[in-house]
Amino acid sequence: MVQSFKTLVLAIIACSSIVSYAQNTTYWQQHVDYKMEIDMDVKSYQYKGKQELVYTNNSPDVLNRVYYHLYFNAFQPGSEMDVRSRTIADPSGKIADKISKLQPNEIGYIKVNSLTQNGIVIKHETVGTVLEVDLAKPIQPGEKVTFNMEFDAQVPVQIRRSGRNNAEGVALSMTQWYPKLAEYDFEGWHADPYIAREFHGVWGDFDVKLTIDKDYVVGGSGYLQNPNEIGYGYETGKVKRPKGDKLTWHFVAPNVHDFTWAADPEFIHDIYKGENDVDLHFLYKSTLEQKYLENWKNLQPKTAAILAYFNKHIGTYPYKQYSVIQGGDGGMEYAMCTLITGQRKFGSLVGVTAHEFAHTWFQFLLATNEAKHEWMDEGFTSYISDMAMNEIMEQGRINPFFGAYRGYIYLATSGKEQPLTTHADRYEHNMAYSIAAYSKGEVFLAQLGYVIGEDNLKTTIKKYFKDFAFKHPTPLDIIRSAEKVSGLELDWYLMDFAQTTNTIDYAVSAVEGNTITLERIGLMPMPIDLSVTYEDGSSEEFYIPLQMMRGEKPTQATLKPDWAWTHPTYKLETSKTVKSVEIDPSQMMADIDRTNNKNQ
Repeated sequence: MVQSFKTLVLAIIACSSIVSYAQNTTYWQQHVDYKMEIDMDVKSYQYKGKQELVYTNNSPDVLNRVYYHLYFNAFQPGSEMDVRSRTIADPSGKIADKISKLQPNEIGYIKVNSLTQNGIVIKHETVGTVLEVDLAKPIQPGEKVTFNMEFDAQVPVQIRRSGRNNAEGVALSMTQWYPKLAEYDFEGWHADPYIAREFHGVWGDFDVKLTIDKDYVVGGSGYLQNPNEIGYGYETGKVKRPKGDKLTWHFVAPNVHDFTWAADPEFIHDIYKGENDVDLHFLYKSTLEQKYLENWKNLQPKTAAILAYFNKHIGTYPYKQYSVIQGGDGGMEYAMCTLITGQRKFGSLVGVTAHEFAHTWFQFLLATNEAKHEWMDEGFTSYISDMAMNEIMEQGRINPFFGAYRGYIYLATSGKEQPLTTHADRYEHNMAYSIAAYSKGEVFLAQLGYVIGEDNLKTTIKKYFKDFAFKHPTPLDIIRSAEKVSGLELDWYLMDFAQTTNTIDYAVSAVEGNTITLERIGLMPMPIDLSVTYEDGSSEEFYIPLQMMRGEKPTQATLKPDWAWTHPTYKLETSKTVKSVEIDPSQMMADIDRTNNKNQ
């Protein structure tokens, strides 16, 4: 096991380095390696930690400070998460005013007791969920430094993602549970407070030793290094508990930007082989009702099918393990694993697994900054998981993205939309954030297929993954990938759909004999697919390119002259008398008013 792990680490790092160098020799990213020893008290829900962190400054900049995230501090009365939840117009029902009511033994916290830089004690101050650190000596470009920390922590009552004793009785859902170094990139530091949304992190290797009550079964990120020492047969999923009150579980996780674990004394642990010899681990409570136990068994081959689908349509999963774990408060993705609630109907259980597993590609391998570009994570994940569900669950949907289009159009006409450039924590309404991130993000990708052609979109997704896996891509990177595949100019698409709230609205304004007049009402330009039925019963498809695209998508339709955006109307002459006309019969263009897409 250890030898295969080392081989995998070298392969991943080598592949990542080659891609990085091939794409852009000026690209850099920081690197951090964690070694942690954790001693967990399952009665008090408190734990003590020792952390050795080796930080490599690959940037061209001299660093005078560093920052750590202390996410558990959000679960305290008066925290930014608490206040935001109690003052936003439409608070999340999962949080509401629950944090404000936590008692001292129910709150979460991470208290840093000591911190050194290369053996020298350094000043640090806890400011909410961020630890601000003044360095003893600036970190030079290319320099490695070692930080050693000791900390105490308490697991909060389960409210949001992390916590103890969730609604389904899972003892420990340990996500974002350790002092986590903030990311520094070409945009500077990203020491965002934990207010509501998701995460951004530095890639590195994790070596974690967790000491916990011997009755607990543990699963999560990484590869277990000592199954024989703890008497745990991963091959059979059965526990043979040795003597003593506690066991130490030793995990390593290569080239990830997070480490998560969950534990419960009633976990069943199954292993199902997936494509490319990937071990799919399933941990769920033995006390579930029989119907739910059956669902978790039936989930396993479906998860293998999901893995194969994503391997084919995005790119190959690079690790040899993935865990689906009952825990958390819904569904949330983490490195090499996901935590999901388990008391679900079978379709829902498969659906949440498909969505969270897809995040592995669009967040843990294509790691966009979720605070700034959450739509690239949630939206792209929703797109590919809807595609996977449509095939694997044989849903037979002609347009698996219909719900996303409906949600986006509702938002666009609600008066509450904000552009996708809005920071994830700065949306005025939770509703606006959710629809923007999930639905509009999904429409962005689905509609890109309308613009450049479906085959080009499929190629674009694979190229995007190949070029930017193990990086932190930005919105421009997906557009440049699409431009390189299609040969079209697409900056206008990114700008109008993601950086403004401009909307698409085209209309059939007149049909006279063999002359059709179309009108652009919305500010956002688009190429037009047009379906025409003639009086003699025949039909013809037309394609009107957008002039600023500097080309057209592959199509069998009759090609017409370009439509310049500045021209509010467009006249099209046909060879026969026209009976009816429809703009975009596929409904893959996010036109906010389809009532005027046909002649009356």
